[in-house]
Amino acid sequence: MQTGMHTDTERCVRAVRSKDARFDGWFFTAVLTTGIYCRPSCPAVPPKPGNMTFHPSAAACQQAGFRACKRCRPDTSPGSPEWNVRADLTARAMRLIADGVVDREGVPGLAARLGYSTRQVERQLLAELGAGPLALARAQRAQTARLLIETTPLPMADIAFAAGFASIRTFNDTVREVYALSPSELRTRVPKARPAGTTAAGTTAAGTLLLRLPFRAPLNPDNLFGHLAATAVPGVEEWREGAYRRTLRLPYGHGIVALTPTPDHIACRLTLGDPRDLTVAISRCRRLLDLDADPVAVDDQLRADPLLAPLVDKAPGRRVPRTVDEAEFAVRAVLGQQVSTAAARTHAARLVAAHGEPVDDPEGGLTHLFPSTGALAAVDPETLAMPRTRRTTFTTLVAHLADGSVNLGVECDWAETRARLLALPGFGPWTADVIAMRALGDPDAFLPTDLGIRRAAGGLGLPSTPAALTARASAWRPWRAYAVQYLWATDSHPINFLPV
Repeated sequence: MQTGMHTDTERCVRAVRSKDARFDGWFFTAVLTTGIYCRPSCPAVPPKPGNMTFHPSAAACQQAGFRACKRCRPDTSPGSPEWNVRADLTARAMRLIADGVVDREGVPGLAARLGYSTRQVERQLLAELGAGPLALARAQRAQTARLLIETTPLPMADIAFAAGFASIRTFNDTVREVYALSPSELRTRVPKARPAGTTAAGTTAAGTLLLRLPFRAPLNPDNLFGHLAATAVPGVEEWREGAYRRTLRLPYGHGIVALTPTPDHIACRLTLGDPRDLTVAISRCRRLLDLDADPVAVDDQLRADPLLAPLVDKAPGRRVPRTVDEAEFAVRAVLGQQVSTAAARTHAARLVAAHGEPVDDPEGGLTHLFPSTGALAAVDPETLAMPRTRRTTFTTLVAHLADGSVNLGVECDWAETRARLLALPGFGPWTADVIAMRALGDPDAFLPTDLGIRRAAGGLGLPSTPAALTARASAWRPWRAYAVQYLWATDSHPINFLPV
Protein backbone atom coordinates (compact mmCIF):
# COMPACT_ATOMS: atom_id res chain seq x y z
CA MET A 1 0.00 0.00 0.00
CA GLN A 2 1.26 3.47 -0.87
CA THR A 3 1.65 6.13 1.83
CA GLY A 4 0.19 9.45 0.75
CA MET A 5 1.47 12.93 1.44
CA HIS A 6 -1.36 13.49 3.94
CA THR A 7 0.55 11.34 6.44
CA ASP A 8 3.47 13.81 6.50
CA THR A 9 1.96 16.35 8.91
CA GLU A 10 4.96 18.69 8.99
CA ARG A 11 5.13 18.92 5.19
CA CYS A 12 1.38 19.49 4.93
CA VAL A 13 1.48 22.28 7.51
CA ARG A 14 4.27 24.00 5.57
CA ALA A 15 2.26 23.76 2.35
CA VAL A 16 -0.85 25.22 4.00
CA ARG A 17 1.07 28.07 5.67
CA SER A 18 2.70 29.00 2.35
CA LYS A 19 -0.61 28.56 0.46
CA ASP A 20 1.29 26.46 -2.07
CA ALA A 21 -1.05 25.73 -4.98
CA ARG A 22 1.28 22.99 -6.25
CA PHE A 23 -0.16 20.70 -3.58
CA ASP A 24 -3.84 21.30 -4.43
CA GLY A 25 -5.31 17.86 -5.03
CA TRP A 26 -2.43 16.06 -3.30
CA PHE A 27 -4.17 16.34 0.07
CA PHE A 28 -7.00 18.22 1.82
CA THR A 29 -6.96 20.14 5.09
CA ALA A 30 -9.83 19.58 7.51
CA VAL A 31 -10.22 22.28 10.17
CA LEU A 32 -11.47 20.93 13.48
CA THR A 33 -12.75 24.27 14.80
CA THR A 34 -14.88 25.15 11.76
CA GLY A 35 -15.88 21.74 10.42
CA ILE A 36 -14.78 22.60 6.88
CA TYR A 37 -12.13 21.22 4.57
CA CYS A 38 -9.94 23.24 2.22
CA ARG A 39 -7.31 22.95 -0.47
CA PRO A 40 -3.73 23.80 0.66
CA SER A 41 -3.81 27.14 -1.19
CA CYS A 42 -6.98 28.40 0.52
CA PRO A 43 -6.69 32.21 0.84
CA ALA A 44 -8.14 32.22 4.36
CA VAL A 45 -5.86 32.73 7.35
CA PRO A 46 -4.29 29.32 8.05
CA PRO A 47 -5.57 27.64 11.23
CA LYS A 48 -3.30 26.61 14.04
CA PRO A 49 -1.50 23.32 13.34
CA GLY A 50 -3.30 21.67 16.25
CA ASN A 51 -6.64 22.39 14.58
CA MET A 52 -5.66 20.83 11.25
CA THR A 53 -6.02 17.23 10.14
CA PHE A 54 -5.07 16.03 6.69
CA HIS A 55 -6.90 13.68 4.37
CA PRO A 56 -6.03 12.08 1.02
CA SER A 57 -9.34 12.84 -0.70
CA ALA A 58 -12.37 15.09 -0.57
CA ALA A 59 -14.45 11.98 -0.03
CA ALA A 60 -12.47 11.14 3.11
CA CYS A 61 -13.14 14.64 4.46
CA GLN A 62 -16.83 14.24 3.75
CA GLN A 63 -16.85 10.80 5.38
CA ALA A 64 -15.34 12.40 8.50
CA GLY A 65 -18.16 14.95 8.62
CA PHE A 66 -16.41 18.02 7.14
CA ARG A 67 -18.02 20.39 4.63
CA ALA A 68 -16.35 21.96 1.59
CA CYS A 69 -14.96 25.47 2.06
CA LYS A 70 -17.10 28.03 0.24
CA ARG A 71 -14.09 30.26 -0.37
CA CYS A 72 -11.43 27.98 -1.90
CA ARG A 73 -13.84 25.37 -3.33
CA PRO A 74 -11.56 22.36 -2.77
CA ASP A 75 -13.72 20.18 -5.02
CA THR A 76 -12.52 22.18 -8.04
CA SER A 77 -8.79 21.66 -7.48
CA PRO A 78 -6.76 19.63 -10.00
CA GLY A 79 -6.85 15.89 -9.41
CA SER A 80 -4.05 14.12 -7.60
CA PRO A 81 -1.18 13.40 -10.00
CA GLU A 82 -0.71 10.05 -8.31
CA TRP A 83 -3.56 8.42 -10.20
CA ASN A 84 -1.96 9.09 -13.58
CA VAL A 85 1.54 8.11 -12.44
CA ARG A 86 0.83 4.83 -10.72
CA ALA A 87 -0.43 1.57 -12.21
CA ASP A 88 -1.45 -0.24 -9.01
CA LEU A 89 -4.97 -1.21 -7.93
CA THR A 90 -5.78 2.10 -6.22
CA ALA A 91 -4.65 4.25 -9.14
CA ARG A 92 -6.49 2.13 -11.69
CA ALA A 93 -9.63 2.25 -9.54
CA MET A 94 -9.43 6.04 -9.25
CA ARG A 95 -9.09 6.42 -13.01
CA LEU A 96 -12.19 4.26 -13.48
CA ILE A 97 -14.17 6.19 -10.87
CA ALA A 98 -13.23 9.46 -12.61
CA ASP A 99 -14.51 7.90 -15.84
CA GLY A 100 -17.91 7.31 -14.21
CA VAL A 101 -17.78 3.51 -13.99
CA VAL A 102 -19.29 3.32 -10.49
CA ASP A 103 -22.23 5.48 -11.57
CA ARG A 104 -22.87 3.31 -14.62
CA GLU A 105 -21.94 -0.17 -13.38
CA GLY A 106 -21.80 0.04 -9.60
CA VAL A 107 -19.02 -1.22 -7.36
CA PRO A 108 -19.34 -4.80 -8.73
CA GLY A 109 -18.69 -3.42 -12.21
CA LEU A 110 -15.65 -1.52 -10.94
CA ALA A 111 -14.26 -4.63 -9.26
CA ALA A 112 -14.90 -6.79 -12.34
CA ARG A 113 -12.96 -4.41 -14.56
CA LEU A 114 -10.05 -4.48 -12.13
CA GLY A 115 -10.08 -8.26 -11.75
CA TYR A 116 -10.52 -8.18 -7.97
CA SER A 117 -13.37 -8.94 -5.60
CA THR A 118 -15.62 -6.12 -4.42
CA ARG A 119 -14.32 -6.59 -0.88
CA GLN A 120 -10.67 -6.31 -1.98
CA VAL A 121 -11.30 -3.08 -3.88
CA GLU A 122 -13.27 -1.52 -1.03
CA ARG A 123 -10.64 -2.50 1.53
CA GLN A 124 -7.76 -1.10 -0.54
CA LEU A 125 -9.43 2.24 -1.27
CA LEU A 126 -10.56 2.68 2.31
CA ALA A 127 -7.06 1.94 3.63
CA GLU A 128 -5.31 4.37 1.29
CA LEU A 129 -7.90 7.07 0.63
CA GLY A 130 -10.07 6.99 3.72
CA ALA A 131 -13.18 6.31 1.64
CA GLY A 132 -14.61 3.45 -0.35
CA PRO A 133 -15.64 3.53 -4.03
CA LEU A 134 -19.23 4.59 -3.29
CA ALA A 135 -18.06 7.55 -1.20
CA LEU A 136 -15.50 8.56 -3.83
CA ALA A 137 -18.14 8.39 -6.58
CA ARG A 138 -20.56 10.32 -4.36
CA ALA A 139 -18.02 13.12 -3.92
CA GLN A 140 -17.60 13.25 -7.69
CA ARG A 141 -21.39 13.41 -8.19
CA ALA A 142 -21.58 16.28 -5.71
CA GLN A 143 -18.92 18.18 -7.65
CA THR A 144 -20.75 17.61 -10.94
CA ALA A 145 -24.02 18.70 -9.37
CA ARG A 146 -22.47 21.92 -8.09
CA LEU A 147 -21.01 22.64 -11.50
CA LEU A 148 -24.40 22.21 -13.19
CA ILE A 149 -26.26 24.16 -10.50
CA GLU A 150 -23.93 27.14 -10.81
CA THR A 151 -23.40 27.16 -14.57
CA THR A 152 -26.65 26.06 -16.19
CA PRO A 153 -30.34 26.97 -16.01
CA LEU A 154 -31.29 23.28 -15.91
CA PRO A 155 -34.09 22.33 -13.50
CA MET A 156 -32.85 20.67 -10.33
CA ALA A 157 -34.48 17.36 -11.27
CA ASP A 158 -32.52 17.31 -14.54
CA ILE A 159 -29.31 18.17 -12.71
CA ALA A 160 -29.83 15.33 -10.24
CA PHE A 161 -30.27 12.91 -13.14
CA ALA A 162 -27.31 14.27 -15.08
CA ALA A 163 -24.99 14.13 -12.06
CA GLY A 164 -25.81 10.46 -11.51
CA PHE A 165 -28.03 10.62 -8.42
CA ALA A 166 -30.67 7.92 -8.03
CA SER A 167 -33.29 10.28 -6.59
CA ILE A 168 -34.04 13.95 -5.97
CA ARG A 169 -33.96 13.31 -2.24
CA THR A 170 -30.45 11.84 -2.38
CA PHE A 171 -29.34 14.76 -4.56
CA ASN A 172 -30.71 17.33 -2.11
CA ASP A 173 -29.30 15.58 0.95
CA THR A 174 -25.83 15.15 -0.59
CA VAL A 175 -25.51 18.74 -1.78
CA ARG A 176 -26.66 20.06 1.60
CA GLU A 177 -24.29 17.77 3.49
CA VAL A 178 -21.22 18.52 1.34
CA TYR A 179 -21.70 22.25 0.81
CA ALA A 180 -23.86 23.24 3.81
CA LEU A 181 -26.27 24.81 1.32
CA SER A 182 -29.32 23.50 -0.47
CA PRO A 183 -29.19 23.26 -4.28
CA SER A 184 -31.37 26.36 -4.63
CA GLU A 185 -29.17 28.29 -2.18
CA LEU A 186 -26.09 27.34 -4.19
CA ARG A 187 -27.72 28.73 -7.32
CA THR A 188 -28.76 32.00 -5.67
CA ARG A 189 -25.14 32.63 -4.63
CA VAL A 190 -24.10 32.84 -8.29
CA PRO A 191 -24.01 36.45 -9.56
CA LYS A 192 -26.93 37.20 -11.88
CA ALA A 193 -24.64 38.64 -14.53
CA ARG A 194 -20.92 38.41 -15.10
CA PRO A 195 -18.88 40.55 -17.45
CA ALA A 196 -17.74 38.74 -20.55
CA GLY A 197 -14.43 36.98 -20.03
CA THR A 198 -14.66 36.93 -16.22
CA THR A 199 -17.03 34.02 -15.68
CA ALA A 200 -15.59 30.92 -14.07
CA ALA A 201 -18.07 28.87 -16.05
CA GLY A 202 -21.27 29.54 -17.90
CA THR A 203 -23.58 28.53 -20.67
CA THR A 204 -24.06 29.52 -24.28
CA ALA A 205 -26.38 27.67 -26.61
CA ALA A 206 -28.65 24.91 -25.36
CA GLY A 207 -26.60 21.91 -24.26
CA THR A 208 -23.31 23.85 -24.27
CA LEU A 209 -21.25 24.54 -21.15
CA LEU A 210 -18.34 26.91 -20.67
CA LEU A 211 -15.94 25.56 -18.06
CA ARG A 212 -12.50 26.24 -16.64
CA LEU A 213 -10.16 23.27 -16.34
CA PRO A 214 -7.53 24.00 -13.66
CA PHE A 215 -3.94 22.80 -13.81
CA ARG A 216 -0.73 23.01 -11.82
CA ALA A 217 1.62 25.67 -13.16
CA PRO A 218 3.72 25.89 -15.15
CA LEU A 219 2.08 24.63 -18.32
CA ASN A 220 3.68 25.05 -21.71
CA PRO A 221 0.86 24.84 -24.27
CA ASP A 222 3.06 24.91 -27.38
CA ASN A 223 3.96 21.24 -27.64
CA LEU A 224 0.62 20.14 -26.22
CA PHE A 225 -1.70 21.97 -28.60
CA GLY A 226 0.85 22.07 -31.40
CA HIS A 227 1.01 18.29 -31.52
CA LEU A 228 -2.77 17.91 -31.39
CA ALA A 229 -3.21 20.45 -34.18
CA ALA A 230 -0.46 18.94 -36.35
CA THR A 231 -1.94 15.45 -36.18
CA ALA A 232 -5.64 16.43 -36.28
CA VAL A 233 -7.79 14.09 -38.38
CA PRO A 234 -10.16 16.05 -40.66
CA GLY A 235 -13.77 15.63 -39.64
CA VAL A 236 -12.88 14.50 -36.10
CA GLU A 237 -10.48 17.26 -35.02
CA GLU A 238 -9.59 20.78 -36.04
CA TRP A 239 -7.69 23.87 -34.88
CA ARG A 240 -9.91 26.93 -35.14
CA GLU A 241 -9.52 30.44 -33.76
CA GLY A 242 -7.01 29.43 -31.10
CA ALA A 243 -8.94 26.35 -29.94
CA TYR A 244 -8.48 22.63 -30.45
CA ARG A 245 -11.88 21.14 -31.29
CA ARG A 246 -12.88 17.50 -31.59
CA THR A 247 -15.77 15.07 -31.39
CA LEU A 248 -16.15 12.74 -28.40
CA ARG A 249 -17.65 9.25 -28.19
CA LEU A 250 -19.21 9.03 -24.72
CA PRO A 251 -21.17 6.38 -22.77
CA TYR A 252 -24.60 7.93 -23.34
CA GLY A 253 -24.08 9.74 -26.62
CA HIS A 254 -21.56 12.01 -28.29
CA GLY A 255 -20.14 15.44 -27.64
CA ILE A 256 -18.05 18.22 -29.15
CA VAL A 257 -15.38 20.02 -27.16
CA ALA A 258 -13.31 23.14 -27.83
CA LEU A 259 -10.20 23.59 -25.64
CA THR A 260 -8.36 26.92 -25.50
CA PRO A 261 -5.17 27.53 -23.49
CA THR A 262 -5.08 30.59 -21.21
CA PRO A 263 -2.41 31.62 -18.68
CA ASP A 264 -4.15 30.11 -15.63
CA HIS A 265 -6.64 27.55 -16.95
CA ILE A 266 -7.87 25.72 -20.04
CA ALA A 267 -11.11 27.19 -21.34
CA CYS A 268 -13.45 24.32 -22.21
CA ARG A 269 -16.57 24.73 -24.35
CA LEU A 270 -18.46 21.46 -24.18
CA THR A 271 -21.58 20.45 -26.09
CA LEU A 272 -23.21 17.19 -25.02
CA GLY A 273 -26.01 15.13 -26.47
CA ASP A 274 -26.77 13.76 -22.98
CA PRO A 275 -25.88 15.71 -19.80
CA ARG A 276 -25.10 12.46 -17.96
CA ASP A 277 -21.82 12.43 -19.93
CA LEU A 278 -20.51 15.63 -18.30
CA THR A 279 -18.27 14.00 -15.69
CA VAL A 280 -16.79 11.55 -18.18
CA ALA A 281 -16.21 14.27 -20.80
CA ILE A 282 -14.36 16.49 -18.31
CA SER A 283 -12.26 13.56 -17.11
CA ARG A 284 -11.26 12.65 -20.66
CA CYS A 285 -10.41 16.23 -21.60
CA ARG A 286 -8.20 16.54 -18.52
CA ARG A 287 -6.52 13.27 -19.44
CA LEU A 288 -6.04 14.39 -23.06
CA LEU A 289 -4.15 17.49 -21.91
CA ASP A 290 -2.38 15.81 -18.97
CA LEU A 291 -3.75 18.48 -16.65
CA ASP A 292 -3.30 16.54 -13.42
CA ALA A 293 0.47 16.27 -13.88
CA ASP A 294 2.92 17.67 -11.32
CA PRO A 295 5.25 19.69 -13.61
CA VAL A 296 7.51 20.85 -10.78
CA ALA A 297 8.35 17.27 -9.79
CA VAL A 298 8.84 16.27 -13.43
CA ASP A 299 11.03 19.21 -14.34
CA ASP A 300 13.14 18.97 -11.18
CA GLN A 301 13.99 15.37 -12.01
CA LEU A 302 14.85 16.08 -15.67
CA ARG A 303 16.75 19.26 -14.84
CA ALA A 304 19.20 17.18 -12.82
CA ASP A 305 20.65 15.99 -16.14
CA PRO A 306 22.94 18.82 -17.29
CA LEU A 307 22.19 18.11 -20.96
CA LEU A 308 18.43 18.28 -20.46
CA ALA A 309 18.50 21.23 -18.04
CA PRO A 310 18.70 23.94 -20.76
CA LEU A 311 15.65 22.48 -22.52
CA VAL A 312 13.66 22.42 -19.30
CA ASP A 313 14.71 25.93 -18.31
CA LYS A 314 13.83 27.29 -21.75
CA ALA A 315 10.23 26.02 -21.75
CA PRO A 316 9.25 24.38 -18.44
CA GLY A 317 5.95 22.63 -17.87
CA ARG A 318 5.70 20.47 -20.97
CA ARG A 319 2.89 17.92 -20.86
CA VAL A 320 2.38 14.63 -22.68
CA PRO A 321 -0.44 15.01 -25.24
CA ARG A 322 -2.67 12.00 -24.67
CA THR A 323 -6.06 10.93 -26.02
CA VAL A 324 -9.78 10.86 -25.30
CA ASP A 325 -10.13 7.40 -26.84
CA GLU A 326 -7.45 4.78 -26.31
CA ALA A 327 -8.61 2.45 -29.09
CA GLU A 328 -8.73 5.33 -31.56
CA PHE A 329 -5.17 6.30 -30.77
CA ALA A 330 -3.91 2.71 -31.17
CA VAL A 331 -5.51 2.50 -34.62
CA ARG A 332 -3.98 5.84 -35.59
CA ALA A 333 -0.56 4.72 -34.36
CA VAL A 334 -0.72 1.75 -36.76
CA LEU A 335 -1.88 4.00 -39.61
CA GLY A 336 1.14 6.22 -38.93
CA GLN A 337 3.78 3.50 -39.03
CA GLN A 338 6.67 4.47 -41.31
CA VAL A 339 4.78 7.29 -43.05
CA SER A 340 4.65 11.06 -42.70
CA THR A 341 2.21 12.82 -40.45
CA ALA A 342 0.31 14.08 -43.50
CA ALA A 343 -0.02 10.55 -44.90
CA ALA A 344 -1.23 9.22 -41.55
CA ARG A 345 -3.88 11.96 -41.38
CA THR A 346 -5.00 11.09 -44.91
CA HIS A 347 -5.39 7.38 -44.07
CA ALA A 348 -7.34 8.22 -40.91
CA ALA A 349 -9.56 10.74 -42.71
CA ARG A 350 -10.53 8.10 -45.28
CA LEU A 351 -11.55 5.70 -42.52
CA VAL A 352 -13.55 8.43 -40.81
CA ALA A 353 -15.41 9.41 -43.97
CA ALA A 354 -16.22 5.81 -44.85
CA HIS A 355 -16.95 4.29 -41.45
CA GLY A 356 -17.36 7.08 -38.86
CA GLU A 357 -20.69 8.00 -37.33
CA PRO A 358 -21.92 11.39 -38.63
CA VAL A 359 -22.46 14.19 -36.10
CA ASP A 360 -23.99 17.64 -36.39
CA ASP A 361 -21.56 20.43 -35.56
CA PRO A 362 -23.35 23.80 -35.26
CA GLU A 363 -20.05 25.55 -35.97
CA GLY A 364 -19.20 23.37 -38.97
CA GLY A 365 -15.84 21.67 -39.52
CA LEU A 366 -16.44 18.53 -37.45
CA THR A 367 -18.45 15.86 -39.23
CA HIS A 368 -17.89 12.45 -37.63
CA LEU A 369 -16.97 10.42 -34.60
CA PHE A 370 -13.89 8.30 -35.16
CA PRO A 371 -15.09 4.81 -36.20
CA SER A 372 -15.79 2.34 -33.40
CA THR A 373 -13.68 -0.79 -33.15
CA GLY A 374 -16.72 -2.81 -34.17
CA ALA A 375 -17.11 -0.80 -37.37
CA LEU A 376 -13.38 -1.06 -38.12
CA ALA A 377 -13.39 -4.82 -37.53
CA ALA A 378 -15.90 -5.12 -40.37
CA VAL A 379 -13.77 -3.16 -42.87
CA ASP A 380 -12.71 -5.07 -45.99
CA PRO A 381 -8.88 -5.10 -45.81
CA GLU A 382 -8.68 -4.81 -49.60
CA THR A 383 -10.16 -1.31 -49.38
CA LEU A 384 -7.25 -0.09 -47.23
CA ALA A 385 -4.63 1.84 -49.21
CA MET A 386 -1.61 0.51 -47.34
CA PRO A 387 0.97 -2.28 -47.68
CA ARG A 388 -0.33 -5.79 -47.07
CA THR A 389 1.74 -6.29 -43.93
CA ARG A 390 0.27 -3.15 -42.38
CA ARG A 391 -3.22 -4.27 -43.37
CA THR A 392 -2.59 -7.41 -41.35
CA THR A 393 -1.40 -5.33 -38.41
CA PHE A 394 -4.48 -3.12 -38.69
CA THR A 395 -7.04 -5.92 -38.99
CA THR A 396 -5.45 -7.95 -36.18
CA LEU A 397 -5.42 -4.97 -33.83
CA VAL A 398 -9.04 -3.95 -34.44
CA ALA A 399 -10.21 -7.57 -34.11
CA HIS A 400 -8.50 -7.86 -30.71
CA LEU A 401 -9.86 -4.49 -29.60
CA ALA A 402 -13.37 -5.39 -30.75
CA ASP A 403 -13.49 -8.76 -28.96
CA GLY A 404 -11.82 -7.41 -25.80
CA SER A 405 -8.74 -9.62 -25.90
CA VAL A 406 -6.66 -6.43 -25.94
CA ASN A 407 -7.90 -3.82 -23.47
CA LEU A 408 -6.53 -0.28 -23.55
CA GLY A 409 -8.92 1.19 -20.98
CA VAL A 410 -7.84 3.31 -18.04
CA GLU A 411 -8.00 0.24 -15.80
CA CYS A 412 -5.47 -1.81 -17.75
CA ASP A 413 -2.08 -2.89 -16.43
CA TRP A 414 0.54 -1.00 -18.45
CA ALA A 415 3.20 -3.71 -18.53
CA GLU A 416 0.76 -6.50 -19.36
CA THR A 417 -0.91 -4.48 -22.10
CA ARG A 418 2.42 -3.54 -23.66
CA ALA A 419 3.38 -7.23 -23.75
CA ARG A 420 0.07 -8.10 -25.44
CA LEU A 421 0.63 -5.43 -28.07
CA LEU A 422 4.16 -6.62 -28.80
CA ALA A 423 2.76 -10.11 -29.43
CA LEU A 424 0.61 -8.80 -32.30
CA PRO A 425 1.99 -8.96 -35.88
CA GLY A 426 3.58 -5.72 -37.02
CA PHE A 427 3.98 -4.30 -33.50
CA GLY A 428 7.52 -3.26 -32.65
CA PRO A 429 8.78 -1.39 -29.59
CA TRP A 430 8.03 2.06 -31.05
CA THR A 431 4.35 1.35 -31.72
CA ALA A 432 3.84 -0.34 -28.35
CA ASP A 433 5.63 2.44 -26.46
CA VAL A 434 3.89 5.33 -28.20
CA ILE A 435 0.56 3.69 -27.33
CA ALA A 436 1.78 3.22 -23.76
CA MET A 437 2.74 6.90 -23.60
CA ARG A 438 -0.22 8.52 -25.35
CA ALA A 439 -3.10 6.07 -24.83
CA LEU A 440 -2.32 4.21 -21.61
CA GLY A 441 -0.79 7.28 -19.95
CA ASP A 442 2.41 5.62 -18.73
CA PRO A 443 4.61 8.58 -17.68
CA ASP A 444 7.74 6.47 -18.03
CA ALA A 445 7.17 5.22 -21.60
CA PHE A 446 10.22 5.88 -23.74
CA LEU A 447 10.94 5.87 -27.50
CA PRO A 448 14.68 5.25 -27.99
CA THR A 449 14.17 4.03 -31.58
CA ASP A 450 12.26 7.16 -32.69
CA LEU A 451 14.28 8.97 -35.34
CA GLY A 452 13.38 12.40 -34.01
CA ILE A 453 14.50 11.40 -30.51
CA ARG A 454 17.77 9.98 -31.82
CA ARG A 455 18.51 13.14 -33.83
CA ALA A 456 17.72 15.32 -30.84
CA ALA A 457 19.87 13.19 -28.55
CA GLY A 458 22.82 13.34 -30.93
CA GLY A 459 22.51 17.11 -31.22
CA LEU A 460 22.60 17.50 -27.44
CA GLY A 461 25.57 15.21 -26.93
CA LEU A 462 23.45 12.38 -25.54
CA PRO A 463 23.98 8.81 -26.80
CA SER A 464 21.96 8.31 -29.99
CA THR A 465 21.92 4.51 -30.25
CA PRO A 466 18.78 2.99 -28.66
CA ALA A 467 20.63 0.84 -26.12
CA ALA A 468 22.98 3.59 -24.96
CA LEU A 469 20.21 6.19 -24.86
CA THR A 470 17.99 3.86 -22.82
CA ALA A 471 20.81 3.36 -20.33
CA ARG A 472 21.35 7.13 -20.00
CA ALA A 473 17.60 7.72 -19.67
CA SER A 474 17.38 5.52 -16.58
CA ALA A 475 18.21 8.66 -14.57
CA TRP A 476 15.05 10.33 -15.93
CA ARG A 477 12.71 7.70 -14.54
CA PRO A 478 9.80 7.73 -13.81
CA TRP A 479 9.33 10.70 -16.19
CA ARG A 480 10.87 9.49 -19.45
CA ALA A 481 7.67 10.27 -21.42
CA TYR A 482 8.16 13.93 -20.46
CA ALA A 483 11.80 13.78 -21.52
CA VAL A 484 10.50 12.65 -24.92
CA GLN A 485 8.49 15.88 -25.17
CA TYR A 486 11.56 18.01 -24.43
CA LEU A 487 13.66 16.08 -26.94
CA TRP A 488 10.99 16.20 -29.64
CA ALA A 489 10.80 19.97 -29.24
CA THR A 490 14.40 20.33 -30.47
CA ASP A 491 13.73 18.58 -33.79
CA SER A 492 12.17 20.37 -36.76
CA HIS A 493 10.15 17.30 -37.81
CA PRO A 494 9.52 15.41 -34.58
CA ILE A 495 6.59 13.29 -35.73
CA ASN A 496 7.49 12.36 -39.31
CA PHE A 497 8.76 9.02 -40.60
CA LEU A 498 8.15 7.06 -37.47
CA PRO A 499 9.51 3.52 -37.04
CA VAL A 500 7.44 0.47 -36.16
